[in-house]
Parts: sequence; structure tokens; C-alpha cells
Amino acid sequence: MTKDTNFATGCKAELGMNNDNQTIRVGIIGGGYMGKAHAVAARVASANAELGVEIRLEGVAASTPDSAQRYKEKFGFHQAFESAEALLESDRIDAVIIASPQSTHLRFVELAAASRKAILCEKPMGRDLTEAKAIVDVAGNLPNLVGYNYIQTPATALAKSLLEDGAIGEIIWYRGEHHEDFLVDADCNEWRKIGDANGTLGDLMPHPIHCALTLAGPIQSVVADLKKHPEVRHEQSYPDANDDQVQCMCRFANGANGFISASRVAHGKKMGLTYEIHGTKGAIRFDQEDQNSLHLYRAGQDAGFQRILAAPGHGQYAMFCQGPGHGTGYQDQIIIEQVTFYQAILGSKPARPSFADGLEVMKVCTAIRRSHQTQSWTVV
Repeated sequence: MTKDTNFATGCKAELGMNNDNQTIRVGIIGGGYMGKAHAVAARVASANAELGVEIRLEGVAASTPDSAQRYKEKFGFHQAFESAEALLESDRIDAVIIASPQSTHLRFVELAAASRKAILCEKPMGRDLTEAKAIVDVAGNLPNLVGYNYIQTPATALAKSLLEDGAIGEIIWYRGEHHEDFLVDADCNEWRKIGDANGTLGDLMPHPIHCALTLAGPIQSVVADLKKHPEVRHEQSYPDANDDQVQCMCRFANGANGFISASRVAHGKKMGLTYEIHGTKGAIRFDQEDQNSLHLYRAGQDAGFQRILAAPGHGQYAMFCQGPGHGTGYQDQIIIEQVTFYQAILGSKPARPSFADGLEVMKVCTAIRRSHQTQSWTVV
């Protein structure tokens, strides 16, 4: 692995790590769905990417000490901490992965930064724009990454490369969606109905927004609408329920326009993250439910969309398999995400998406909510 010596030395000095240190001691806050995904990824990330260092599952903290002890035994951590605060203050932890509810993100980032730890924080970055800005400020130059894992698929890496190479010319229109149906059964997800941060705009919409920013560039303005659907959730209207569906038209800084939407009550959609990008010379489309395929159309060259199977040379695909078309899965996205994080700690390259990238997503979310409230075009 080639390293930028100045960048590497700076990262390790910032973290208080010795240049000869061959172990990164990781602490994870939260042991639920995402906590387990990150614990599994940490165990294999170095071998997959041939980083040449040991990634050690040093400690875990959860909502209670008993929960932390269970996660320690299940996932192979060295230590169960009494609290997240104890983990964040420990000098036995070099890097922390925050997989707890977004209401805790700012406080935990503040504590991690105070003890000079590298930080991977799950999305979204806090509950609102104010918290997101504070997270960026407090993290400073510490290695940091926000968990937008869907952008890590090899097919999307190929899409970005094609766009950068001008394969479809200048982008003129973008459509992005993230549709699922998990809240059709609202009785199993009561907590998701409470608070703006847990609604569709706070929970699902950041993913297609981040894809749009990554692939089509900055968004300048939006006009948007949010809606509740108690009739789909088969329940009486809940006065304080948050939004189930979000849709917005947007104008990009490069002159393109587009449409982005998200829903948690879209029947039949399980991982409906999709995008379609039209340019002056062709088009690209992608569906996360078929995440190892990208569809490309080149004007004047193809009779229709060409299906390209993910293969070595597309993003980090070769890290898992040498054969085209064999495919990667959801857990592999988390591994790629963590490899990017550890490479930043080791100094080979900055992490992406960083907290600064996450802040740009929160700016768009804030503009969408403001547009819905004013029912007008709103500048981001």
C-alpha cells in the first residue's frame, strides 16, 4: 500500500498513534442491526483489503451494561464497557464507530474528538443542520467518515467513473429514489413515527440525496412536499406522527434538473434505492435490488440499455472476488466503508464520504423541509 508520508504521519500524530503501530483498536457503540454489521466488517476488513494491520474489536458499549456484555460474547469483543462514555474516554480505543440513534451522535462525536479518536458515525449526522455543523466543527482534522454505505457498491463506483470520463456527456436530468415498505406494519416500528429525525426525510431521504450529490454534483434549490399515510399504516391518524413520503424537484449547480423521492410505505419495495442519469450523449440507470448490475446507454452506439456486470476494476470489487459477475452484497458495502475509514487512519488517503459530505446532505434536507413549509422553491 502506497502512503503519503506527510498525510500518514499527520493522521497518526493527531490520533496519538505511534508510526510503527500495527494495530487499530476499534470500539463500537451500539450492538443492534448496524452494530453487528460493523463488528463483522471490522473482523475481516484488513484481510480483504490487505491493509497489513490488525483491526482489533477492542470494546463495545450499548444501552445497558448487560446488553454490552451480550454483544461482547456474541461478536468477539475484548471488553464490554459500562457505558458509551466510558468507551469514548478509554485510552484503549483508537477509533470509534457510532451506531447508536442519531439523537446521540453529536454528544458521542464530541467525546470521541476530546479523546482524539478517529470517528465513523452512522447517518444521518445528528437530528438537524445545527447538530451536523457542530459535528463537522468538533471533529476538525481527525479522520472521520459518515456511513452512507450504498454509494460503496462497485456498480456505483463504475457509474461515477463513467460520468467523470464523459461517457454520457453533460448531465441534463437526474432521478433518484429510495422506496421501502417497512412501515406498512407500523405496530412493529412505533419509535419510527416519532420525531423529525426518524421520519422519511430524516431516515431514508438522505441516501438518495447523497447519491445525487456524489453523481450529479451540488444541488442549488428544491421545491418539495412531505406527506403522512396513516391509511397505509392501517392505524388511526396519529397527530404527532412524522412523514412517510417525501418528494422534491431540484436544480443542480451544473444546470441539470431532477427529481428525488423516498417512501417507507411503498408496497413491494424492499431496497428500492435507484437512480437514472440522462446526459447529452447517453444515460445510466441502477437499482440496488440488483446491485451488481449497471445499465448504460450510449446514443448512436447502442440499440438499448447495455447491462454491465460488476467486475474487477469497478471500485473495490476485486477486494472480494477475481471473477466478473460473481457479485457483492450488503455486508460487503460495510466492509468497503470500513476499509476507507482505516485507510484514512493509516494515511493512505482521506475518507469519503466525510463529515463535510454529510453536512451537505443535511443542508439539502433542511431546504426540503423549509420548501414544504413555505410551499415554494427554496435555495439550499
